[in-house]
Amino acid sequence: MRTNLRNLRTNLRNLRTNLRNLRTNLRGKAMLKNPKTRKEDFTLGIEEEFQIINPQTRELSSFITQILADGKMSLREQVKAELHQSVVEIGTKVCRSVHEARQEVTNLRYQLALLAKNRGYRIAASGTHPFSHWVDQKITDHPRYREVVQDMQQIARANLIFGLHVHVGIKDRDVALRILNEARYFIPHIFALSTNSPFWQGRNTGLKSYRTKVFDRFPRTGIPEYFNSLSEYDNFINLLIKTKCIDNAKKIWWDIRLHPFFNTIEYRVCDIMMRVDETIAIAALFQAITAKLYKLIKQNLGFRLYRRALIMENKWRASRYGLDGKMIDFGKREEVSVRSLIHELLEFVDDVVDDLGSRREIEYIYQMLETGSGADRQLSVWRQKGDIKAVVDFIIEETHHGL
Repeated sequence: MRTNLRNLRTNLRNLRTNLRNLRTNLRGKAMLKNPKTRKEDFTLGIEEEFQIINPQTRELSSFITQILADGKMSLREQVKAELHQSVVEIGTKVCRSVHEARQEVTNLRYQLALLAKNRGYRIAASGTHPFSHWVDQKITDHPRYREVVQDMQQIARANLIFGLHVHVGIKDRDVALRILNEARYFIPHIFALSTNSPFWQGRNTGLKSYRTKVFDRFPRTGIPEYFNSLSEYDNFINLLIKTKCIDNAKKIWWDIRLHPFFNTIEYRVCDIMMRVDETIAIAALFQAITAKLYKLIKQNLGFRLYRRALIMENKWRASRYGLDGKMIDFGKREEVSVRSLIHELLEFVDDVVDDLGSRREIEYIYQMLETGSGADRQLSVWRQKGDIKAVVDFIIEETHHGL
């Protein structure tokens, strides 16, 4: 009889626990579905930096001035110059969903590709050019870029790289900082998916992303340390401004940052990827991570914080080996294959994906794990053809896929 009573009490306690968990999960889902929350949070903005290619020589071409002039009517403020005249950036409007982001990115790529083709050029999406040298590239004549070159000299001139930046909207900056702190852990995982720059100045570097090593020469780059409060974060920014390290927070070039002028978390770690499908899948994953951590925070839960030095170990592994390497699982204190960790990440965010309407885009990541990163595919062409120019042709073809 006593045993039966104990079992009954245990079952009642388990039932109460399950009911509490169910209420918590339902509250989390309600937060994501709340129209006010969705209107303010989890919007997307995507920026892509493309190479301007001469299709005869396959070299980079300093042609941005003509593209900007031709694009005034069709692209307006959505096409921009960068430090080098052989780089062109496009940026979406604020997108309310992944589907809207796909339409924007596809249309912008198509319009930009058409502008370049009408002038006899092509656009290409790779984190570095396979063989063009930075010394041959003209610097854009703009006060901002003149200031950057004056400040950082050859480090700036040699910064001939091409990235993908994804903005995810979060209106509450306190919550945004907490998400930033926790999302840092996942940066190397997604970076490994995006690796797309194995070549530099005609050489196979042995790295899946050489772009990040070029950018590491800039100050205020890489994974940030975590901040205990928004005031601590703001004090840090204000100190740098007061001591003339920077004139505004846009000169903090971390892999993830709170944007100083928009209510967004900006994910900046990725190489630009060749296909639209890859860009949108990565944007959807950043959005899902943001939404998942937001949900946990609103449930008074959280994700463990890790020191910058530990996360940087995983970032180095992602840069060197891409999807084929191992990373440190800090909880298990052991090495785990990158592909396994990405599968775990997809399981982690699975409960927010349908509410975000991004199931199709997230599931494309499984295909990316099978076909390999952009770096893997570039290296495959290089090994098959033995011709670095054939790699450029392949990048151009992939960049225009689906347009």
